[in-house]
Amino acid sequence: MIKLNGNIISQNKYLSSQEIDQYLDKITEKITEVNNLLLIPPDYTRKSSALGKITEKLYFKLVDYIENIDILPASGTHDPMDSDCLKSMFGEIPAAEFLAHNWRTETIKVGEIPAEIISDLSKGELKEKIPLQINKNIFSDKYDLIISLGQVIPHEVVGMANYTKNIVVGCGGDQIINKSHFLGALAGMENIMGKDHSPVRKLYDYCQNEFLNQLPLIYLMTVNSPVSDRKTGLTEIKGIFTGSDRETFEQAVALSQKENIIKIEKPLKKVIVYLKEDKFKSTWIGGKAVYRTRMAIADGGELIIIAPGIHKFGEDKAIDELIRKYGYCGTEKTLENL
Repeated sequence: MIKLNGNIISQNKYLSSQEIDQYLDKITEKITEVNNLLLIPPDYTRKSSALGKITEKLYFKLVDYIENIDILPASGTHDPMDSDCLKSMFGEIPAAEFLAHNWRTETIKVGEIPAEIISDLSKGELKEKIPLQINKNIFSDKYDLIISLGQVIPHEVVGMANYTKNIVVGCGGDQIINKSHFLGALAGMENIMGKDHSPVRKLYDYCQNEFLNQLPLIYLMTVNSPVSDRKTGLTEIKGIFTGSDRETFEQAVALSQKENIIKIEKPLKKVIVYLKEDKFKSTWIGGKAVYRTRMAIADGGELIIIAPGIHKFGEDKAIDELIRKYGYCGTEKTLENL
């Protein structure tokens, strides 16, 4: 298996374009004797991470030397990317190079998480085994190398986004996506946001150790500025971390906790959040306006969300219908109906 390891952290404010290019040159120099490469970047909902640009850079640094490069955006249950979104995020990469992930039809079972593991992680609230379904292309034996690209950032379900989440959820099937998210809801967002070893992260670690270690899989993870550029909508990159082991992820987590968690002196009385029209089309995604501000808002405070693009509840038609039917019930009511 090809080993790609190495980190770069800006000694100034953020990495320059030249520093990023030089880093990627060093990474790509190590990729030899690869005939088939699979890149797994984030989807359009993570456009601001600038990983679309990094994916584009990697593609054009390698396309003349590798026989075949496929790109599988880790879309999870999000809307599939159309040609306009692909162009906007990934630039000049030909559309024919992209594969589409369908979490309902494009996955195969690669393993199973035992019921006792789930019960332990959920403190007895969930007591059933979970089949692990992953996009069939990842386990096809076609690829000599798979590079998963993603941003390490505080996340409401897993604590800190990316690493194995990009594969298990971004390229996962319905059971692991739905039940790991439910596990996160049971744990409580306030208990896990911005932390590493959450129950959901432990679940994904189990999947990595038991079912993903056989893959020729490398993780390239960025830590970015918490603020987007007003003109481009992209964030600056503070550090890039590349490797296949958990230590690489932990190093990225440590930097992200410094860069991406903003602590305030006193609770805020009013917060206004604007959700970009092209990026936030459902309350499923728009809920981040709540998740990422609620711990900073005072009791009795006010949150105003301006969301001109939102026109549905769920990204998926069936999920949208379920949300419209049942609405928000809360954890206790949901558990009563299990």
